[in-house]
Amino acid sequence: MDLKLLDAVASREEKAAVAAFAGGGRDQLLPALHAVNDRVGWISQGALNLICEALHVPPADAYGVASFYSLFALAERPERVVHVCTDLACRLKGADTVCDVLTEHVGAAGKARGGVTWQHSPCLGVCERAPAALTFQAGDPATTELLAPATGASAVLAAGRGPSASEGAPPVIHQQSGLRLLRRVGVVDPSSLDDYRATGGYAALRNALRMGPAAVIREVTDSGLMGRGGAAFPTGRKWSATAGQPATPHYLVCNADESEPGTFKDRVLIEGDPFALVESMTIAAYAIGASRGFVYLRGEYPRALRLLRNALAVCRERGFLGVDIMGHEGFSFDIEIRRGAGAYICGEETAIFNSIEGFRGEPRTKPPFPVEKGLFGKPTVVNNVETLVNVPLILTEGAAAYRSIGTEGSAGPKLFCLSGNVERPGVYEVPFGTTLRSLLELAGGVPEGRTLRAILLGGAAGGFLRPDELDLPLSMEDARAAKTTLGSGVVLVLDDLADLGGFLLRIAEFFRDESCGQCVPCRIGTVRQEEAIKRVLSAGSDERPLLREVGGVMRDSSICGLGQTAWNAIESAIDRLGALQ
Repeated sequence: MDLKLLDAVASREEKAAVAAFAGGGRDQLLPALHAVNDRVGWISQGALNLICEALHVPPADAYGVASFYSLFALAERPERVVHVCTDLACRLKGADTVCDVLTEHVGAAGKARGGVTWQHSPCLGVCERAPAALTFQAGDPATTELLAPATGASAVLAAGRGPSASEGAPPVIHQQSGLRLLRRVGVVDPSSLDDYRATGGYAALRNALRMGPAAVIREVTDSGLMGRGGAAFPTGRKWSATAGQPATPHYLVCNADESEPGTFKDRVLIEGDPFALVESMTIAAYAIGASRGFVYLRGEYPRALRLLRNALAVCRERGFLGVDIMGHEGFSFDIEIRRGAGAYICGEETAIFNSIEGFRGEPRTKPPFPVEKGLFGKPTVVNNVETLVNVPLILTEGAAAYRSIGTEGSAGPKLFCLSGNVERPGVYEVPFGTTLRSLLELAGGVPEGRTLRAILLGGAAGGFLRPDELDLPLSMEDARAAKTTLGSGVVLVLDDLADLGGFLLRIAEFFRDESCGQCVPCRIGTVRQEEAIKRVLSAGSDERPLLREVGGVMRDSSICGLGQTAWNAIESAIDRLGALQ
């Protein structure tokens, strides 16, 4: 192939960053782009040329991929960048003030000044400590500092001195009893395999190896475990369909790219109990016949990245990953981390495949489904972190015991992410069927002197509930009956001082920004939706008929869930809260 490279030369630093990828395949494109961006702070045309030569990728393709992700810069910028979250939870907790202070002391967003720049960022996934900011400093190695909660003063200080290499505080669990999925978080050392094993770790994998793959799948199926990422597809059925495919190899992908605003449970699990994810993936791989797995991890999670890398290295060293795992002859499995680079759409299962393979993270048309043709065109299981860490419970307690938790249609414990105007934001674990009222009481309710205005359930792709709907049981079937969704477990609380109109506009802006642009209904519809809400807020015009028409077209004809759900929250705000009148 004639690559037709442009007339640009890579710098010495860029050459050093790319050297490790010589002779690699296209699936190394995302890691190579990260390597240059981390070391230099931006990706020049010379660096793209070098990457294209190393991986034999056409320059136009490489540019298309690099320009797809918000964490990559293709124009020269300072080595230090401060990303300030201006998404839903942070907006409620004062992100605008942080931005105003940075504008005053550092300059306008996106403008370089004194070797630093700052920019607005979508959700950074630390909503329980909002508002949040993440400082990035390019170098060898690159360093980051998470400010959560951030203030205008702390953000200006970080912009001036650079990161202090702080990954932020470890996760805090407010509950004291009744925990299964969260029982180790904040209790054991997340870097210690011995601590993990001392609290029951790897008993489930030992049981799985004794049972055999078919029995493991049967147990997971009998448990009633459903996906926890929002789609609620039966996990056992997905595993069984993949295991039965004659094409090989089979792959396992863990979706840890939780970019839904208000969602941070998977981050808490990885930061607090990373070995549980490794064990869970190993069990899943054994069941479906996979020898290779990937964790697609959000690029904005430095602490999770470090702890997961450590867990993988320790497990390889101790025989829990690699060849003949735990002495089980013939069972080999290993895991590779792929860092995302700032694209909400990559939470869609087929967009993850494209991203890992070195293409733009655009969803694929289905069918074929991933269980038939997924990653690299082979049968693939995609599960998110919360789904996977339920599996050891099932294999140690038994399917019947697991199914006794929750409701008839929604089995097991569920993690909910509480943020916004609530006393004790954080991740809470309750059985399916617990009422929304009880969940809010666990988190202390709204602050004293304030009253509840609304709750956003399920995130930006979810829907609003009124204060008189707090007795809704939190189960898949009850949410459907109430014409709403649990989604990924977001419970974002708005009090009487919240700016509902501005909140809805931010949701519309989010979907406009995050649309991959592949299909017309979503690409155009998200823009028209945002424009209509702006007209309502500025001129008071009645745009509800237009919003319903645009929202219906997106829901009925978009390729993937982003466009299909981009209207959900706004529709529910109009119908349930009387908004935008």
